[in-house]
Amino acid sequence: MGAGALWGFVFLAPELIRAFSPLTLTIARYLAYGGISALLLAPRWHDVLTRLSRREWLGLARLGLVGNLLYYILLSLAVQNCGIAMTSLVMGFLPVVVTVAGSREHGALPLRRLAPSLALCGGSAICIGQQALATRATGGADHNLTGLLCAVGALVSWAWYGVTNSRWLSRLPHVTAHDWSLLTGIATGALTLALVPVAAMVDKADHASPDWFRLVGTSAGLALSASIVGNMLWNRMSRLLPLTLVGQMILFETLFALLYAFVWERRLPTWLEAAAFAFVSLSVVSCVAAHARNSAKGDRDGSERGDPAKLTGTLKKCSETR
Repeated sequence: MGAGALWGFVFLAPELIRAFSPLTLTIARYLAYGGISALLLAPRWHDVLTRLSRREWLGLARLGLVGNLLYYILLSLAVQNCGIAMTSLVMGFLPVVVTVAGSREHGALPLRRLAPSLALCGGSAICIGQQALATRATGGADHNLTGLLCAVGALVSWAWYGVTNSRWLSRLPHVTAHDWSLLTGIATGALTLALVPVAAMVDKADHASPDWFRLVGTSAGLALSASIVGNMLWNRMSRLLPLTLVGQMILFETLFALLYAFVWERRLPTWLEAAAFAFVSLSVVSCVAAHARNSAKGDRDGSERGDPAKLTGTLKKCSETR
């Protein structure tokens, strides 16, 4: 929930600084993310570096390129072209995509056990979509189509990131969730440097000093809150929960993004948006309940059979959670 609350701000940023292109906003955010990450990791740099091989650095580069740079460029384009509501509609399907992908992992709950949660998630997306379609477009059909395609691209890139990042964390128990987030920031910041000349050629508009201050402040705020703290919370959660449940937690990003949008627009939610909130909440509660029942059943089976491996695994999970 904490990660979702912080990540919800990334939907507002393109609206706050519309004077700049999505590419410039992405570069500013991830340069700040990389710089802050390097400062925080500097005292332990040698120790952390010895734990990583060339394979891990290539993995970090792919995560940074697809899950950070490509994702946020596409998300910013979607918000600026078709608005927060339609973008939230598309991103609202993230839990379904990640949960379906996670259902193929070893030990995951079968999809039939998650059907009620997925149905409720679909209901929330339908409500948001109805609201978005009922709202008169301000940018024309071409802008809406461009925004929709960008939102779908952002959905695909983030779904890939969520699944791949979770798998990396499970393979690297010797690297803490916080360090992995900082390393991702360093890799992303290094890749971002290559985009600076491109942004200089694309964004040739003259900007006033207040616009630059707003860009720097917004980018630094996103880097510290969403990228540093938000990613740390997300990585910690990814190690504590199964991937099918991790997918459901992404719903909180959509939930908070819409709440921030209502505050920004100074209005109350419509009945469709309120229904979507209810569906989101029930979807997460349903998924958590399904995992709780499965965990309780597994613990009883392990105790009744006297299986040492199951008992050890249960104790280990309890220790990690505490």
